[in-house]
Amino acid sequence: MWAIVPVKRLAEAKQRLSALLSTEQRAALGLAMLEDVLAALSGVAALDGILLVSPDPRAHALGRRYGARILVEAENHGLNPAVQRAAALLQAEGVAQILVLHGDLPLVTEQEISRLIAAHRLTPALTPALTIAPDAQGRGTNAMICSPPDLVDFHYGPDSVRAHCAAAEQAGVVPTLLRAEGLGFDIDEVGDLLALTAHPATTCTRKWLSGQPLAAMQAACTQEKAGVS
Repeated sequence: MWAIVPVKRLAEAKQRLSALLSTEQRAALGLAMLEDVLAALSGVAALDGILLVSPDPRAHALGRRYGARILVEAENHGLNPAVQRAAALLQAEGVAQILVLHGDLPLVTEQEISRLIAAHRLTPALTPALTIAPDAQGRGTNAMICSPPDLVDFHYGPDSVRAHCAAAEQAGVVPTLLRAEGLGFDIDEVGDLLALTAHPATTCTRKWLSGQPLAAMQAACTQEKAGVS
């Protein structure tokens, strides 16, 4: 099994945080989260390798530090085409199972990833299977294991869990869903950043946040909840 980690151009990451964080701050946040994901993946014994797909040189450099193979996107064509390209490449090389894991999961752990893989492998070898770890709301696909890699087309976007489950069922496969704190926690809104500041984790992202202005985040979160821009 190989892991695919798609990463968009860092300067374009986390646009919903642009009222609070500058472009460079958002890029730094993206790198910190990516490092947390790569650190977790690098400790998973069940993985044969990591394929990072991105147009961003800074993401490439960080990936290489963790022994990842790099698939360079010449342009930012979007998440689904990037993952599709990576999956097709690995399948052409004989890889039978892929784990697609987003790069913005600052609390993900080696143990959670190993649990997800173990759950997927309860299905007999060579039998088509799909296992999903959804986000905290149960709508987004934060991690997904496919065997074979081309079992379904990728449908990342709004309500992607529903779309991926429907695609699996159309292929005659009953998908498995597994919930875990770290796999379910991604950073999209200011409130997510505040929640992370209250978490006892000592991850790269948590350390990066400790140097940011908490009062500004709290004010921004209050405005966000009140619907004030």
